[in-house]
Amino acid sequence: MGFIRNQQVQLAMRLLSWKYQRDGNPVPAPDQLRVQAGMVVDEAVRIAKHRGQNIAAILKDVIGDLPRR
Repeated sequence: MGFIRNQQVQLAMRLLSWKYQRDGNPVPAPDQLRVQAGMVVDEAVRIAKHRGQNIAAILKDVIGDLPRR
């Protein structure tokens, strides 16, 4: 995994962790969280290529739009 991709996944993991805690749900194991973060980053990169936006802003939007469990 490249440096930038790793940084994006780390940011997504922090945002996902915050989202789980805010919604009152248990935070998944780090391995599961990393897989989820990777999928979110892939989606954010796809959106950024299409719209030309900042990936960090897209990550916040995508994670903020996730349904509560």
